[in-house]
Amino acid sequence: MHAIREAILASGERGPLTPREAAHLPLPESYRAAVLRREDTEMFAGMPSAEKDPRKSVHIQDVPVPELGPGEALVAVMASSVNYNTVWSSIFEPLPTFAFLERYGRLSELSKRHDLPYHIIGSDLAGVVLRTGAGVNSWKPGDEVVAHCLSVELESSDGHNDTMLDPEQRIWGFETNFGGLAEIALVKSNQLMPKPDHLSWEEAASPGLVNSTAYRQLVSRNGAGMK
Repeated sequence: MHAIREAILASGERGPLTPREAAHLPLPESYRAAVLRREDTEMFAGMPSAEKDPRKSVHIQDVPVPELGPGEALVAVMASSVNYNTVWSSIFEPLPTFAFLERYGRLSELSKRHDLPYHIIGSDLAGVVLRTGAGVNSWKPGDEVVAHCLSVELESSDGHNDTMLDPEQRIWGFETNFGGLAEIALVKSNQLMPKPDHLSWEEAASPGLVNSTAYRQLVSRNGAGMK
């Protein structure tokens, strides 16, 4: 990961990594991530919410790089952020997120990857695409991106007009694994958007989930439609 990070930072003055340069960066076998552990889910049992301390439940550990599936991308995370679902996850409220991972794991052979004894959390990122899976045409290694948090299967017509209505919509890093509080993240390619050139990595990573939530509630045609 050190070599990947140094290559991305070194390219800052001359421009983004080329697709060839990024594709030739060797992927590590493992990377560091902020995780919750299934064995800890009852550690705060009986405690008031205000006394539950995420510093006791969140662990930094090495995890294997996940298998890359069709329509997905592996992204080198340059910045991420903490938001409300990160707090919910870390205090296991309103329920441990491992229930979400188990449910997702039953959906398909590919989604079984997400049902693990650890959960890599985080629903925001800014970073650089390292690899893309089969069927990904709009993104290539070296692209500087941000990721929004909505993970959808889009196999049902219910979600074609509004992806939040897809019966298999999930919040990435909360109801799925391999989230953004890590050195590498696994996302669906349709979560990706170009990183604004005028923003730093940290600025680009911070507003995604919270701004999207507020915009949908207050401004969008599926929300209050405020002007």
